[in-house]
Amino acid sequence: MSKLWEKEGSEKKSDAQKEMEAFTVGKDHLLDQVLVPYDLKASTVHAEALNGAGVLSDDDLNNLKRELNILYETWKRGEFKILIEDEDMHTAIENELVRNLGDLGKKIHAGRSRNDQVLTALRLFEKEKLSDLLTSLHQTAAELLDFAEKYEKLPMPGYTHTRKAMLSSVGLWAGAYIEMMLLQLDASEGVKSLIDRSPLGTAAGFGTTFPLDREKEAKDLGFRSPIICSTTSQLSRGWVELQLVQYLFGITSIMNRFASDIILYTGEGFPFFDLHDDVTTGSSIMPQKKNPDLAELIRGRHAELSGSMATLQSITANLTSGYHRDLQLTKEPVINAIQNCMDTLSACRLLIRHLTPLQKNLEQACTSEIFAAEEANKLVKLKGYSFREAYLEIKSSAKNAANPDWNHLRESYSHLGSPGNSGLKELKEWLKK
Repeated sequence: MSKLWEKEGSEKKSDAQKEMEAFTVGKDHLLDQVLVPYDLKASTVHAEALNGAGVLSDDDLNNLKRELNILYETWKRGEFKILIEDEDMHTAIENELVRNLGDLGKKIHAGRSRNDQVLTALRLFEKEKLSDLLTSLHQTAAELLDFAEKYEKLPMPGYTHTRKAMLSSVGLWAGAYIEMMLLQLDASEGVKSLIDRSPLGTAAGFGTTFPLDREKEAKDLGFRSPIICSTTSQLSRGWVELQLVQYLFGITSIMNRFASDIILYTGEGFPFFDLHDDVTTGSSIMPQKKNPDLAELIRGRHAELSGSMATLQSITANLTSGYHRDLQLTKEPVINAIQNCMDTLSACRLLIRHLTPLQKNLEQACTSEIFAAEEANKLVKLKGYSFREAYLEIKSSAKNAANPDWNHLRESYSHLGSPGNSGLKELKEWLKK
């Protein structure tokens, strides 16, 4: 059958038309498979709006809803096909409706365009997947919190410039990543509000003369509200997706740095943790190797997501208002970025579950120099030195600090966010919210 925009009898194509079709369709017939259920949901709501506008009778509506539900079940079984000749899911769905319902299948396109169709399906997809991602991020923070509570008091050297600096702890190290995840969870409200507005009924970006109840459509689809100006719909395409991917980039950037720490702190130079054999790989030539490939690929996935973000930035640059075919290419980077972020979070949880601190190595690494600042503090507290005087005296000493007394240090570091009080209780309360 013809595409939605072609006249009847256009099925026979020249070689030039076939070549153009392959280029312009691109991967849409493949990418749209993940969007089919959302398009079917939006089509059902649109049919109800057409019924309310007097375009479809009650019988028409019931027949269309029945067929749309059958198509959904077909898709769930993996039997719904979108061919390159269909161009996209919209044509494939409408062609199926026409095959099964005749001319009634053609009526459903009244009052809408593929522009508001695809954007509605995409925003529904983004809305659902963002919710899944936030649940996954919460789970990751919860698993790291369990780890941090178990090993909270183990001492650990803290570093600046990759040089030993001051005393830290496993609880304080892990707590920082937990807090970053919680901050990112809190920041989700902004991107959720961008996605949570329905484009349905804006048609090609200029509305329609059919009296569609767009507020009801938005409510029925689970959106907070409709996009007000029809022209905003296409202007927001790619712009909202960019900000969503930027938000996901914020998530994977946390995982990226966590993975880098795991790589560093499970190696021979900084042997502070052990990774279980189940989450490492070997070498085809070096029998002794125990490689942190999982952590390295978390970093690589973060770089890939950065590429998705760059694609969206470039495509949406310098476009005027209204629809442009360039915007078709914003679909793939956002779909890829969502899956990428979900996979990365899952991989991080796998690392956490298979990570064990090496207590003896951690304690031995806390050598005397990391207590130099505390030695200066002693002179301030006990002898009345100014901190600058104490700093210079300790700096000039042959031995900067004495060997550590762990119990005394835990008592000394009593304020919130210190090695003796890493704040895990507060983080746990935050996580519960």
